[in-house]
Amino acid sequence: MPTRRPAAPPPAPPAPPRFAAERQQLIAAALRAHGRVEVAALAADYGVSEDTVRRDLHALAALGLAQKTHGGAVALRSAVLPSAQRATLSSGPKRAIAAAGARHVQPNDTLFVDGGTTTLALVEALKTADAPRPLTIVTHALDVALAVADEPQIRLVLAGGQWLPQARIFVGESALATLRAHRADIAFLGACALHRRAGLTAQEPQEAPLKRAMVDGAAQRILLTDASKLDSIAPAAVARLDELDRVISDAAPDWLRSAVAVEAVEPA
Repeated sequence: MPTRRPAAPPPAPPAPPRFAAERQQLIAAALRAHGRVEVAALAADYGVSEDTVRRDLHALAALGLAQKTHGGAVALRSAVLPSAQRATLSSGPKRAIAAAGARHVQPNDTLFVDGGTTTLALVEALKTADAPRPLTIVTHALDVALAVADEPQIRLVLAGGQWLPQARIFVGESALATLRAHRADIAFLGACALHRRAGLTAQEPQEAPLKRAMVDGAAQRILLTDASKLDSIAPAAVARLDELDRVISDAAPDWLRSAVAVEAVEPA
């Protein structure tokens, strides 16, 4: 009778993360995957005290990635945060993305500039002493308009209309008519979300036709987005991936590289 070999022992569970930053990355991933986390469960999973987990959640909340609740936290999507809060997220990547975008601009260009904090960073990059001049900027974003209003060699066209305070942009038929009446060398688009199948999508339905007008009216379409917007979907459709000429981002997943030219940057 053959001798029965003893069963192999089960594989050891992975060691809990040793460092706070590593643990917070795992918690952030859990928030993205499940939408919420619980303090007691995280403490048990990572072998730390509940107070330690609460400190981790406090750190994630300070970055705008979570909203603390009784006994845990829920995920916050940066696409739906107010503009003032979004401006504090990923500021290093946004500056690097903006600087890379500015290098595509030539003197005498006409630019469509979308709303958002990354496109606002682009405009700030175009205000340096060695930036190309003259330029024409067509925008429906109030903050973009205010940033260049006093620049003597930038012709500003503001597409006014109904004020959308959450996004700090003008929307509606008047704004849309202004954008449709112009043509641009480059449309610099911001992203609420970018997905491998859904393409570029917008959070507010009023935003989508304005972004679409920029896509339709520009010779070159450049999307400026940080990694937090990738592989996510917002409710309103804007454009397919193959309608974009270039994506400038601090991340370049394979699915994006296979669909469009990607310019990856290192955070400033």
